[in-house]
Amino acid sequence: MVSTYNQRLCEIGVTQPVKQMSGSKQDDNFAASAAFDDPQDAPPSPPLSAEQARELRQRMPQVSPWAIVGGQVGVGLLAALAAGAVFGHWPIGWSLAYGALAVAIPAGLMARALVRSGRHGDRQGGGAGFLLWELVKIGLTVALLAAAPKLVPELHWLALLAGVVLATKMYWVALAWSRRPRRTGN
Repeated sequence: MVSTYNQRLCEIGVTQPVKQMSGSKQDDNFAASAAFDDPQDAPPSPPLSAEQARELRQRMPQVSPWAIVGGQVGVGLLAALAAGAVFGHWPIGWSLAYGALAVAIPAGLMARALVRSGRHGDRQGGGAGFLLWELVKIGLTVALLAAAPKLVPELHWLALLAGVVLATKMYWVALAWSRRPRRTGN
């Protein structure tokens, strides 16, 4: 909202802060309209040409979901090896690896389902499909974490939690990686 407010002030040529004049209803309405002008009122921007769209795709390529899942598995396994070696107690490493895999396996299943549905041209119900697979992913992650005491010998809960957090943070790493500036070669 602040940037819209400042933009509107620049458009109308106000260089000083807007002062409220007491008793002037017209001035109050002007200040209120300048402060709450909706950006949807602006005329729509023209569509991109084919060349502009190609350049935009080159500058901002999409991150593959497989790269994210691979990053989750890779970071989880590297952290598990490091934790096992540093602490000299391998069940800590196994717990950390299981925590990362409890996030990565359901994420891989969701990625496969969404990529597959997109490849088959299933564009209708895309939001509903995403929501369904997100719920499946969360449910499967919770089920894997609930099964951890039976599946991981000498389970260390703190290491398991560290694995979950590391794997979950890979989504943010991928977002930051995708937003870095790219060179187009020009």
